[in-house]
Amino acid sequence: MTAQSVRPRRSARRLKTDITRNPVLIEEAQRLRYRVFSKEYDSDLGADIPGLDADSFDTACDHLVVTDSDTGELVATTRILHQADTSRVGGFYSAGEFDLSTLNHLPGAVAELGRTCVHPDYRNGATISLLWSAVAEYLVAHNVDYLIGCASISMSDGGLKAWRIARHLQREYLADDSFRVYPLRDLPHLTHIVDEERPVDVPPLLKAYMRLGARVCGEPCWDPDFRCADLLVLLEVDKLASRYSRHFLGKAS
Repeated sequence: MTAQSVRPRRSARRLKTDITRNPVLIEEAQRLRYRVFSKEYDSDLGADIPGLDADSFDTACDHLVVTDSDTGELVATTRILHQADTSRVGGFYSAGEFDLSTLNHLPGAVAELGRTCVHPDYRNGATISLLWSAVAEYLVAHNVDYLIGCASISMSDGGLKAWRIARHLQREYLADDSFRVYPLRDLPHLTHIVDEERPVDVPPLLKAYMRLGARVCGEPCWDPDFRCADLLVLLEVDKLASRYSRHFLGKAS
């Protein structure tokens, strides 16, 4: 990296979070999503409107946004689709990638987290912790029992990284059979041997899922629009609440 490419970092940033369905803020989130995802996955995302990562699910979701109070810039976002709102869009987004029939029998409310992204200049522990704190508060406030979501891994190298990460997570964080799902589009298998000896570089947001207690629910799926591999991850909210309540919610665990 050249000296000219290094951006100065301010010592302190004032960030705030909001839950919104405001169309103006949602469009800002869609623009951030497009900038981040199109670069990271080297894809136009199948966008109908240039520069916007938008789909029919956005109107049914609550959008969590993180804004820099000093600049007004939206710097991180995710969206949450509660089970109670899925009838408006025909189900969860991840049902288009996985057979979720096993999860239909879960005892309790399910919500889906999706399109999580953070501006490159704000990818640090403070921003990600703030994002997850707001997610945790939402889950508790809306009586969500299970959180699911598609965690994406770039296929820009042809799939070697994706398979290594998927295999690592399946070894270390595989969910019980009662949570198992199956991809609708299998990720193409590699013909060469995957080196299992080298350290696995798990993406920060996927690593954050695992630290919160999430588990992967099976084999990866191929997402042709994003040109990435997706893993379905599941988090039992009561375990999040007991393990991270002091850190995120300020309550005794």
